[in-house]
Amino acid sequence: MSLHYLPPVKPSAIALGTVFNHGIELAVLTPLFGQTYQRAKAANTKEEFARSKEASSAAVAWGTSLVGSALQSYGVGALINATGTLSYKGAAYLGALIFAATSAPTYLAQLLTEKRPVDTVAIGATSKILETIGLSLVLTWWGTRTNPFH
Repeated sequence: MSLHYLPPVKPSAIALGTVFNHGIELAVLTPLFGQTYQRAKAANTKEEFARSKEASSAAVAWGTSLVGSALQSYGVGALINATGTLSYKGAAYLGALIFAATSAPTYLAQLLTEKRPVDTVAIGATSKILETIGLSLVLTWWGTRTNPFH
């Protein structure tokens, strides 16, 4: 596969979207990092903490979240460009479609099949709504086209 098949997205839009989505992910991952911070304070030495399972788990979670945020930002930016979305209304619809296609079935299954508590499912769904609809709106506001005259 050649790279010229990948739709171009303005690098600053990918960076902004990565920061936006990574911030949302960090809010969800905060309990993990809070536990890791407490372990670091309790460790006798920095080396002991660096070798701990908590430190490696936190590093992997942070790294995968960052990479995933960048990929999602590129993907949403590419969809905005490919669909010719220029308005906030169109961006909100596009984000809602992304949410419906990627996350809605999971949350419906958690509510109806797994019988998980509504508040737990709502927190996860809210973060995904921000990562889809919110990201689409932010990227539309910023602009995603590498050449705005095309």
